[in-house]
Amino acid sequence: MDIHFATLSELGACYRAGDVSPVEVVDTLLQRIEDCGGQTKAFITVTAERARAEAQAAEAMLRSGSDLGPLHGIPIALKDLFHTAGIRTTSGAKVWDTFVPKDSATVAKRLSQAGAVLMGKTNMVELAFGPYGLNPHYGTPPNPWGSERVPGGSSSGSGVAVAAGLVPVAMGTDTGGSIRIPASFCGVVGLKPTLERVSRAGAMPLSWTLDSMGPLTRSVEDAALVFEAIAGPDAADPVTLNQPLVDVVRGLKRDVRGMRVGFVRGPFCDGADAVVIASVEAAAGILCDLGVDVEEFQFPEAREELDEELDGRGSAMVMCVEGYVCHEKFIAEHGDMMDPRIRARIAHGASFPAPDYARVLQRREALRISACETLRDVDAVICPTMLTVAPRIADVDVAPVRLTTRLVNFLGLCAVSVPCGWSAEDLPIGLQIIGKPYDEARILRLAYAYEQAVGSRLAPNFIQA
Repeated sequence: MDIHFATLSELGACYRAGDVSPVEVVDTLLQRIEDCGGQTKAFITVTAERARAEAQAAEAMLRSGSDLGPLHGIPIALKDLFHTAGIRTTSGAKVWDTFVPKDSATVAKRLSQAGAVLMGKTNMVELAFGPYGLNPHYGTPPNPWGSERVPGGSSSGSGVAVAAGLVPVAMGTDTGGSIRIPASFCGVVGLKPTLERVSRAGAMPLSWTLDSMGPLTRSVEDAALVFEAIAGPDAADPVTLNQPLVDVVRGLKRDVRGMRVGFVRGPFCDGADAVVIASVEAAAGILCDLGVDVEEFQFPEAREELDEELDGRGSAMVMCVEGYVCHEKFIAEHGDMMDPRIRARIAHGASFPAPDYARVLQRREALRISACETLRDVDAVICPTMLTVAPRIADVDVAPVRLTTRLVNFLGLCAVSVPCGWSAEDLPIGLQIIGKPYDEARILRLAYAYEQAVGSRLAPNFIQA
């Protein structure tokens, strides 16, 4: 087993068989982070001393017969907007370079309670507001599949850390695609749960009606295991559901024969690279071979409404307005220290009249109802996660930003991105599986069946360790 690219599940099995220890795994990964962290720029803060102490404690517990479950002794990383008591949390902003929270985010606490070992805090777009992963303060992490390519954002460091063999699991957040975009561009799995599933308490907000918390992992099973550990009600975030998860991990291996999946094409995929469409069509064919009934599907919105949401005019207004409300004081006091692109996006939120914002929310509710009614006829919907492969860093100012991911947040749905193909330049392509609200178990089951059918492919080691 290559520790650098082992899955959470593989590491756990080896721990319990006595083949390798949490201390050995953590030391191996810390060495890799030290050797190539400067090249990957995946981490803003590495918590080496803490990680070694937690690994030693996890190993001692296993030796004594105490086992906290699947995440026991597993190295993880947190996007640097999850508060961590005693560890700086920058949210990708230079002005918060020395900010040290007194308490930890609920997600961080739950992962710790499950026995996970914190390796550090990952790089991100400043204030989580950008799809490419650029950060002028802490550096832009290069894509492990091509150092001149963007990693995807805003959870850039999390995607790179998993793909480059630094950690098997990294947490991200997703407001318009910020988990699924780096998952697609970096060739890993990214789960965006329904907003109410995972507590946002203690995580720096961008948009309180769009933000979701979820994992980036090397396998669908790993994503399901982490999801089970972090999901659930939290008094500190009253929108979380007081509803238990049902058979998420245990249901992964259930037969998918007879399931109905809608394949979204047409206007939804306008502007997509030919290789992306071909890869998703091939994925649809594999699902058919597994006994899934794949049929054409269209969201009920009119073409004009669909274009508006894919281009982000509705969701972008919500993000800008809510982001401005969250960070108005920050911009006023520290705007000169911000990435000008991020400052402009958030400041733009002040320009929208309140009635326009209210009308967008009103229209969104109508679209949600309409979409959920249409989704009753299928178990899930598939489409490209991103319409293109990762663009070159030099091209991002001119590259189009038409995102199929935005609609998922806007309509309150859940989705998972899994690798489904490769371009001629050997760049990953992601398949997005979209589900009804709170239907994470079903989309993960489909993703698992697809992943098992095609296998997985590790990122090339472009890093000179």
